[in-house]
Amino acid sequence: MPTNEPSPRKKAGNGEDSIYWDSSKNRYIGAISLGYGPNGKRRRSKVSGKTKTEVRSKLRKLRSELVEGVRTSPKNTVEDVVNSWLTRGLRGREESSIKVYRSLAANHVVPDLGKAKVHELSPDEVDEWLTAKSDELSHESLKRVRSILRRSLAQAQREGKVSRNVAEFVELPHGQEGRPSKSLSLEEAQAVLQARQGTWIHAYVVLALLVGVRTEEERPLTWSHVHIDPEGDERPYVDVWRSVRKKGETKTQKSRRSLTMPHYAAVVLAKHRQRQLEECAARGEEWSDHRFVFAHSDGSQRSSTNVLRALRSLLKAAGFAAPERWTTRELRTSFVSLLSDHGTPIEVIARLVGHNGTATTETVYRKQIRPVITDGAEAMDEIFKA
Repeated sequence: MPTNEPSPRKKAGNGEDSIYWDSSKNRYIGAISLGYGPNGKRRRSKVSGKTKTEVRSKLRKLRSELVEGVRTSPKNTVEDVVNSWLTRGLRGREESSIKVYRSLAANHVVPDLGKAKVHELSPDEVDEWLTAKSDELSHESLKRVRSILRRSLAQAQREGKVSRNVAEFVELPHGQEGRPSKSLSLEEAQAVLQARQGTWIHAYVVLALLVGVRTEEERPLTWSHVHIDPEGDERPYVDVWRSVRKKGETKTQKSRRSLTMPHYAAVVLAKHRQRQLEECAARGEEWSDHRFVFAHSDGSQRSSTNVLRALRSLLKAAGFAAPERWTTRELRTSFVSLLSDHGTPIEVIARLVGHNGTATTETVYRKQIRPVITDGAEAMDEIFKA
């Protein structure tokens, strides 16, 4: 009498794949023998399907992945690999940077692609996603969003969870224009330098505007890197050797630089240091050159938000109608703009701000044991005559 039951399971030879019917799951099961583990137990990888043809196809794919050292899983989603990268791929980064990446992942990557199976994600799907995002995100944010997906898949690829990184095959579309940077005019800069004199934020602004130090370089700056010796022959200068990164390395090799301070900046920093010395003495605290130059009263480092809030308060005191439209990084763009308007060559400005460049003068300075770049200080002394 004919029956619709699957044929009896055939025992596979050693090293062969086997396919059998599992009545409890109502599916065909395919298994590959992977030898034996350290505990002596047999190791096997399994797939399942409604038909033998489907199972054979899955077994062929599994065999191919094993040869390449990859083992994809239908359970691995984009959300899984992104969360894994956010947990393990951002070690050593500043908390503020981690917060930005987590926010972009939570708002743009996971909601749109999170449920997709990693092994099924295609370049076309990534391309369509980025194209849609280009209508709402700035170009910089779009680059970061793609970077999150690309680096998450790269980590999964290293771990053998996916055979290729589809984000590598997609060209980045151009996103929306970000908020354009502004620069202070000479008149505005002069007004800023007159506001809130004798305060830490005034000294902070002076160093950023007249020396071109990045805000992420200024906040961790300590007095051991500020060289002001009124009785010495050497001109006052500041070592810009630290950045926002936890290990303290600068953004690029050329970001590691020493810059002479113009006379006005040196005077302001000297007075600021004297105020801190007096405050320490009044509290009975011992002075240390490792103290932050722009520290809170308890000696801790200020946050970028705290500096921004203080800057806008200073701009309001300087008579700015809309101080909320300005950011701390625009002190640095103003530094570049003021020097350029004064006729300082762009190659010199590039060296001062630590940008990558190939100017011959940069090579000459790098041959010195301690290159102290004086051009900016001399120009600023002329622009803001004491």
